[in-house]
Amino acid sequence: MAAIKTKAIVLSSLKYSDTSLIVKCFTYEDGVKSYIIKGILKAKKGGIKVAYFQPLTQLTIVANHNNKSTLNTLKEVQVLNPYTSIYRDIVKQSVVLFISEVLSNSIQEEESNTSFYNYLEAGLNWLDSHDKIANFHLLFLLNASRFLGFYPDTTNDSLFGFDLLNGSFSESTLDANVISGNEFYQFKKLLGINFDSIENVSFSKNERQMVLKTIIRYFELHLDGFKKPKSLQILEAVFN
Repeated sequence: MAAIKTKAIVLSSLKYSDTSLIVKCFTYEDGVKSYIIKGILKAKKGGIKVAYFQPLTQLTIVANHNNKSTLNTLKEVQVLNPYTSIYRDIVKQSVVLFISEVLSNSIQEEESNTSFYNYLEAGLNWLDSHDKIANFHLLFLLNASRFLGFYPDTTNDSLFGFDLLNGSFSESTLDANVISGNEFYQFKKLLGINFDSIENVSFSKNERQMVLKTIIRYFELHLDGFKKPKSLQILEAVFN
C-alpha cells in the first residue's frame, strides 16, 4: 500500500472513542476519503493537531489509501492556504459549517474530480478574502451543482417557470416542482454569474431565505439520500 500525497478539503470530523477522530475529506487525487486518526484528542505536543480538521480547512496530506477498507490512515498533515478571516468571523464560520454539511451530504465519489476540487478551493479562498458575503452560500451551492451533474439548463430562459425536478425552464407553472412568480425571479438572478458578480445581486432577508430553501429543495430532488442540513437554522439566525 503506497503512501499518496494530495491536497484535501475537510468535509466533516466525528469523535470516535474518547481519543480519536474520524475525518472525511474530499481529496484532489482520489475524491472522498475517510481517515481514522487515533489518539489525536489526547494532549500531546507536536504531531497532527485537532485544529487542522475544522470544516473546509484546506490541507496537504500524506496518506495510505486502502482500497479494501473504508477507513484510511494519515501520515502527515499540513495546512494549505490558511484562512485569515473565516475562523474569526461568526458569519463566515456559520457559512462554512453549513456548506461543509451540504457538501458532506452531496459528494460521494471515491474518484478524482479535479475541476470540482479547484472550484471548491477557489470559492473558499474568495470567501476568506471578501467582506460582502451575504449571498455567497447561495451561489456557491448553485454553481456546485454543475460538478454534481445537475446545473440548471438555461436554454428557454424566457419562460416563466423553472422545473426543479428536470432542471430546466418550463412553460407550465402549475406542477408541484415548478417554481414561478417571485420565487422564480429571485432564483434566476443567480444563474450564469460568478463570485465577483455576487455583490451586485440584492435580496431582502426573506428573499434570501426563500432562494436558499429553493436550492436545498433542488439538491434534495437530484441527490439520493440528501438530508436537509442541521446547520440551516444557525445560518438563518446569523443572516436574520
